[in-house]
Formats: sequence, structure tokens, C-alpha cells
Amino acid sequence: MTPAQKELVQSTWKQVMPIADTVAQLFYGRLFEIDPSTRPLFRSTDMVKQRQMLMHVIGVAVAGLDRLGSLVCTVEELGRRHAGYGVQDAHYDSVGAALLWTLEQGLGKTWNPEVAAAWTEVYGILSGIMRKAQREAMAKAA
Repeated sequence: MTPAQKELVQSTWKQVMPIADTVAQLFYGRLFEIDPSTRPLFRSTDMVKQRQMLMHVIGVAVAGLDRLGSLVCTVEELGRRHAGYGVQDAHYDSVGAALLWTLEQGLGKTWNPEVAAAWTEVYGILSGIMRKAQREAMAKAA
């Protein structure tokens, strides 16, 4: 991830924050549409709190891009927790697709190939860390 990509992700995230709940609603709507197998994961979840938590976690990750080393521990812990939620590896792809689609909707004309590439890079890095931590946690539990 380049410094320019970090800046693009951080600056576009600031544009998303004023419409955070709408963005989170779009995200979950899109996720459940493209991957209905994710819906049962949230069966007993308070979705208002879940949307708030989603936006908070993304915000922490975006803010932490300047300190990726310290962010890794947080992202690994998130991945380990996902091991107990029934998350499948393929769900990360669905989440990534839903996230990028949602950002495109929320950012409108600001969304361009450079912004898309930056967000794709960041999501790839962070989801890779989560996936690895989740696999390791599942292996330990087996």
C-alpha cells in the first residue's frame, strides 16, 4: 500500500462518515443480497448496534493505516473472534464486494479507479490478516 493509497482511503472515509448509518445499511443490504449465506450469521444480532460497530471498526482500521504494525494485532483479534461466529473464508470475498459497492454508492463522483484500487488494496491486506488469524484460531480449536 502506497502513501497515496493511504491518503485516498483516509480522505474518502471522511466523506463517508457524515452518512455512516446509511452506508452501513447499504452495506448489509448488499451483503445479504449477493451472499444470502451471510444472513444467518446475524440472526440474533441487534443490527443498529452492528451497523455502528461496523463503521467504528472500519474507522479504526482507516485511522490506523499510518501505524499498520500496531493495527495488525487488532485485526488479528477480530479474525480470531470471527472463528466463533461461523464465518466462512468465502464470506470475506462477499464482504469485500459489498464494501466496495457500498463505497462506490456513497462516494458517487469521488469514486474513481484510483480510489477503487486503494480501497481494494486496503481491504485485501486487512482481510488477509483476518483470514489467517481465523484459520489459526480454528485449527487450535479443532
